[in-house]
Amino acid sequence: MDERLLADNIAKLLERVRLAAEKSQRAAGDIRVLAVSKTHPAEAIRAAHRHGLDHFGESYLQEALAKIAALAELPVTWHFIGPIQSNKTRSIAEHFAWVHSVDRGRIARRLSDQRPGDLPPLQVCLQVNISGEQSKSGVDPQDLPRLAAEVLELPRLRLRGLMAIPAPTGDPAQQRAAFSRLRGQLAQLSALAPDLDTLSMGMSDDLEAAIAEGATIVRVGSGIFGSRNR
Repeated sequence: MDERLLADNIAKLLERVRLAAEKSQRAAGDIRVLAVSKTHPAEAIRAAHRHGLDHFGESYLQEALAKIAALAELPVTWHFIGPIQSNKTRSIAEHFAWVHSVDRGRIARRLSDQRPGDLPPLQVCLQVNISGEQSKSGVDPQDLPRLAAEVLELPRLRLRGLMAIPAPTGDPAQQRAAFSRLRGQLAQLSALAPDLDTLSMGMSDDLEAAIAEGATIVRVGSGIFGSRNR
């Protein structure tokens, strides 16, 4: 992608976030843009960093590890946002600062056990299947308190909040309804963990609805880098 176009995309995105925050009487600084860089090359990430972004989300582990190595000198924060297989937990625990997609106790335990002792605790969001889609990853809302309690006991993880990818819809009211359900789930966990502070929700097509319902991290790929390279 042409860097001028990338810079323009980032500027437009940050303005969208600012306006959405203003409309909801929130501070734009309380909403982090997570640039979803999966399938995009390391140089695109380097360019995005030059234009003010410093948090990047990856879903494909081998591709991500190559980019992390290529960009090791950059002061950026790496987030793993894809489904997690048991054979991938060690590399995720060793190379990422955040994981948004924990939905099973077994995976959480492996991440904690394999997190190197010289690194800070791994920042974790629990992925919730908020729309009840059989094809989607995520813990069922009724099982969320049990999983949260389990993760809170793990010494090398810090539970920060929840993540969801609701069923796609172009209806802003339906978008807000799904995000409101996730916000409600976070509120219900406050008795277990009153310091939870993260709602990772909203993407390029629905970030305004997510921000209106309290998103603290919006995950944006095509709105920054253009259509995905496959």
